[in-house]
Amino acid sequence: MVRRTICTMAMICFLWGGARAQEVIYHVFERSFYDANGDGHGDLQGLKAQLGYLQRFGVTSILLTPLYASAFYHNYFADSWEAIDPGYGTMRDYLDLVEEIHRRGMKIYLDMETQYITDRHPWWGSAHVLPGPIIWGITELKGYDGATRRVATVNLRDTAVLAYNERLFGFFADPNGDGRFDDGVDGFRLDHTMDDLDGNPRLTGLFTHFWAPLLAHLRQVNDQLTFVAEQADWSSFGFDYFTVATLDRVFAFRLALAIASFDKKQLTAAADTTLGMLPDGKQQVVFLENHDIDRFASRVGGDPRKERVGAVFNLMLGGVPSIYYGQELGMKGSGGFNKFGNTDANDIPRREAYEWYAADTGRGMALWYKGTGPWWDSTNVKPFDGISLEEEMGSPASLWGWYRDLLVIRKANPALYKGAYVKAANSNPQVFSWMRYTTSPVPQRMLLVVNLSAENQAARLDSPLAGARRIFGSAVLQGDTVLLQPYAMGIFFVH
Repeated sequence: MVRRTICTMAMICFLWGGARAQEVIYHVFERSFYDANGDGHGDLQGLKAQLGYLQRFGVTSILLTPLYASAFYHNYFADSWEAIDPGYGTMRDYLDLVEEIHRRGMKIYLDMETQYITDRHPWWGSAHVLPGPIIWGITELKGYDGATRRVATVNLRDTAVLAYNERLFGFFADPNGDGRFDDGVDGFRLDHTMDDLDGNPRLTGLFTHFWAPLLAHLRQVNDQLTFVAEQADWSSFGFDYFTVATLDRVFAFRLALAIASFDKKQLTAAADTTLGMLPDGKQQVVFLENHDIDRFASRVGGDPRKERVGAVFNLMLGGVPSIYYGQELGMKGSGGFNKFGNTDANDIPRREAYEWYAADTGRGMALWYKGTGPWWDSTNVKPFDGISLEEEMGSPASLWGWYRDLLVIRKANPALYKGAYVKAANSNPQVFSWMRYTTSPVPQRMLLVVNLSAENQAARLDSPLAGARRIFGSAVLQGDTVLLQPYAMGIFFVH
């Protein structure tokens, strides 16, 4: 049953949040993160080496893109789901990473897409595969490096395919089968999830016939697993994924688009629906960027003020926040269909090397695409441009420092990491304001306000907040009126 909640600023309306809402996910495109062995490709040992940094920054969970063997740099469209891409390392490297993540009290989520295969897969030509075009009507894919592979759709209505997926996912949930899970993932991201896959009339009703049975089986393996779907239709709020497919989380795509618009009407509509109409026990993953969309810094024209506003919405609106690697540095990158021809290079600008150093060289730089084509000639990884961990970590005024401060504040306040989102109406169409409430471990109410414009703004709140105290930001509250400089914000304790 979908819970529809109407709250006023004088009420405490707490929707289920639970311990999982304390999470901060870091979404890693591992080939571009950190290279431990010097071959230019980010790898599992490199990610393991940087867990301490990520944990100190405020990350609690790691979301990986696929690790399985594939002809393609992004590892979607598998040659084999049972083998780790040698560029990332070995199965032992993977298990060591998982165990180290758990030793630190962190979580790991693995991205899986078992709907499609390449012509190198053992199932090619078998009864488990449906011939004909896949997504967007294509029958083959060309890689940035010139490799071309035929591709096909797996028959998810085949009972043998379901049984295979139960074993495959079950292995990653509990690799040695001992029921302890220290070596297993904490959940899965399910890529390109659909009820009727790509309009294929033979692949309908998959929520009921494939996804729900698969998840039910995996919950018998480990009832603490978390499942998040990437809705294939990004305009979907994803509620049917909860109620029919029995998923735990979906991605807040509509909210991500609204945040980038800096339009109060869009933001209000998206937030009220995304965060205020969830079924009990379900969650939205709130994000600004992922491996398939343009970097937020590029979408806002590199305006540092807008980048800071985006961070506030990402971490403070509600739901489970996800930070895409390099987002906290303001890394730029825009791709798009056919930008570099009919090739998988079109998304490389969204997946460039994490910028560890000011000079864009040094140990760990994962420049696997260096010198391979126009995507490198137009790279956004520039030396001494102010966008790198080395340049930003020591600067309190940097975007990295802004994210770090927000993460510290979020962790210290239950209302911000598990409280309900509630709209707080105000008089100004350029000012967005909301409340976060919780009742445990102690009652806490917080008001957050953001100026969406490049002009000074004053906004009268519908409900006066006597005794409110600012804990972060530059907004000034005078009685029932809040004063904000361009793109400024404020967080206030409310008594």
